[in-house]
Amino acid sequence: MDFVLCVEDYSRSKPHPEPYLAGMKLFGAKKSECLVVEDSERGLNAAFNADIECAVVANEFTATHDFSKASYRLKNLKELVVLLDTLSLK
Repeated sequence: MDFVLCVEDYSRSKPHPEPYLAGMKLFGAKKSECLVVEDSERGLNAAFNADIECAVVANEFTATHDFSKASYRLKNLKELVVLLDTLSLK
């Protein structure tokens, strides 16, 4: 990790986009270089509101959440490796 972003580093929490925008700024990244990995509707909405692609990994606690805004839906984290390989080929 190049940095740690804590709740004290931004004024608005998810689903506001500020946490992701602050992280991008610290990392020096463009939106097109980012992929958010989330497991909740609140986190997905933050990524969506920041206009950053988001891969959602559902779990038993978030099975009823609305993930319709997700760029990618994954069944487990193992699928993330495949997705990242696919995205790196583009």
